[in-house]
Amino acid sequence: MTTRQPNALTVDVEDWFQVQGFSDAIPRDEWDFLACRVEANTDRVLAHFAQAGVLGTFFTLGWVAERYPVLIRRIVEAGHELASHGYGHERVDQIGPTAFRADIRRARETLEDCSGVAVQGYRAPTFSISPSTPWAHVILAEEGYRYSSSIYPVRHDLYGAPGAPRLPHRPYRDGVHELPLTTITWMGQNLPCSGGGWFRLAPYRLFRAGMKRVNERGAGIFYFHPWELDPGQPHVWHARRLSRLRHYARLWSMETRIDRLLKDFAWDRMDRVFAAELAQPLGVAGQRVMAE
Repeated sequence: MTTRQPNALTVDVEDWFQVQGFSDAIPRDEWDFLACRVEANTDRVLAHFAQAGVLGTFFTLGWVAERYPVLIRRIVEAGHELASHGYGHERVDQIGPTAFRADIRRARETLEDCSGVAVQGYRAPTFSISPSTPWAHVILAEEGYRYSSSIYPVRHDLYGAPGAPRLPHRPYRDGVHELPLTTITWMGQNLPCSGGGWFRLAPYRLFRAGMKRVNERGAGIFYFHPWELDPGQPHVWHARRLSRLRHYARLWSMETRIDRLLKDFAWDRMDRVFAAELAQPLGVAGQRVMAE
């Protein structure tokens, strides 16, 4: 019997009103007055994973953990890896080094206080770590993180670093390991093969073919959000048309697609899938380790 290549299954735990595409339509100071659906939607994700017998990594906002600590404990008690998505879903490339340090520290402390487990992983909101933030990986290491999964090597109007390495690497010798989102190449261009809106819009057979191609050389990373399993969520009619299209397109199909994906491939937590890469010691101030 051939053992299938395990891929990393990841969930970005945030609510429907916290997405970057709605940031100009829903002010941050209104968040506490909107109908939160993240707890019920994340429980739905947990149920699908349990039914399929798979484990994953939940990159969770500190804002969510602070309000739903019991949900955080349910994630951990089910055997999943708990990781950080920052505290308030602020773009790294907009807030600067000082605010970034405060954000990831607050998020990690909140998540660890709620769960009782160490948090080692981080994913930047809107994949907003790029060559324009050379300080981010080093600050993550200084704050006790071991890896980031924040770079998406594609072109996109909201994010992307198409020139970044497509495989796990250490961008800076004093920084954390970077586990970039999965892409495939076609005609010299990187194409997304990691989930989210791309997964909902592309024909499933094309996505499956892409993941099979990825697994010929190693592990891939898939991600989605709990709100993507919630076609009944409120509609933000005053948001930009493109943002609404990206957010709501084919939400009705997501649960069926997720179930197919969980059956078609092998899945596990980020810290297990990339255990060999993460076994390399990190360099910190006064303890430099070469990235080669």
